Amino acid sequence: MLLAGFIALLIATSAIGAPTTDGSDTIDLGDDLFLEDASDEKPYYFYHRLPYGSETLIHPIRLIVNGGFGITQFDNRDNRILEIDYGTGVDNVWRNLSNPIAAIEQQGWHDFLEREMLPFSISAKKGHFWPNYTLHLIGGGMSYRLMEEWFRYHGYRHSTTYALTTLGAYHFLNEVVENDDYVGYTTDPIADFYVFNPLGVALFSVDSVARFFAQTLNMVEWSYQPAVNLETGALENNGQNFALKYPLFRRWSAFYHMGTQGELGLSYQRGNGDCVSFGFGGQANNLFNLTDDVKGVDLVPTIGFFYDRHNSLLASLFFADRDDYRVRLNVYPGVFSVNGFSPGFFLGLGHRGDLKGGISIGSSWVPLGLATGSTRDHLQ
Repeated sequence: MLLAGFIALLIATSAIGAPTTDGSDTIDLGDDLFLEDASDEKPYYFYHRLPYGSETLIHPIRLIVNGGFGITQFDNRDNRILEIDYGTGVDNVWRNLSNPIAAIEQQGWHDFLEREMLPFSISAKKGHFWPNYTLHLIGGGMSYRLMEEWFRYHGYRHSTTYALTTLGAYHFLNEVVENDDYVGYTTDPIADFYVFNPLGVALFSVDSVARFFAQTLNMVEWSYQPAVNLETGALENNGQNFALKYPLFRRWSAFYHMGTQGELGLSYQRGNGDCVSFGFGGQANNLFNLTDDVKGVDLVPTIGFFYDRHNSLLASLFFADRDDYRVRLNVYPGVFSVNGFSPGFFLGLGHRGDLKGGISIGSSWVPLGLATGSTRDHLQ
């Protein structure tokens, strides 16, 4: 039923014309949609300020929430954000970052290099390098450039400093939340903070690199719409995601969607800028201990359907073999409008038929949405 509804949504929204602009902020809503500003010679590759879809939700606070609390997406992690042991997390992360050699020696140099650094192992137990390369190197680098462009567009004089501060807060919070109440050595923050995060910033600071990912790979951020359940304190529907499209022939492109999951598939681009994509893959479901200081994840199959306009996501629908979000539908601002008000919303269906949902507003004044519905009862 939800799939049929999603298809109906695609048909309905395909009739919506793309909003017009006065030409002062953008050039041509065609193949090369990049912001230009007469007073700003530095190019914009990832921030286009489109008035619809996922573009309306780009904001430093949303980035910190989506990325910083990313680990709470797992079924066996508590998503009630006030229950996280932030004090222990801060102390332990700082202890490891302050003593990287001791932490690595505790795990062993060979294991550290094989698990965190070298992209050669196909074992799920030794695949920590995969999110390091995809989410920290490429995703983190793109996030830095996106935030630098966001701050620059909104008139902040020191956009680079603000972007670095935002990215640092996001990554440190991510490590703190993942650590929670654990006390001991761990090498995960060491690889992230001392290798992949700085490399990502350095790479995407180069215009030719940013241009390649923006124009050749059509890389965009398609994150969820985070919302807080005020009754339970749970953070719902959060997670930072990215999409890439590489042109193949005519209107078809190879498609890859990544976050705590990865879906590989195809995209079909219509002449008016609308695009439909789908992908199959796997999603990280539960976090478990491989050893006292090393964690791993199990993967479940997933399939995703996506509808965007000029690379700004309008709707997505996921099916995954999970307890919490077996089915997840996100509809972004700009699809439905009532008297000029156009919020986004999400719906999630669990494995027992439990339902949750929420709304979001594409506004810098309201960076988080409100959620309601079932909680992870087995963790309460």
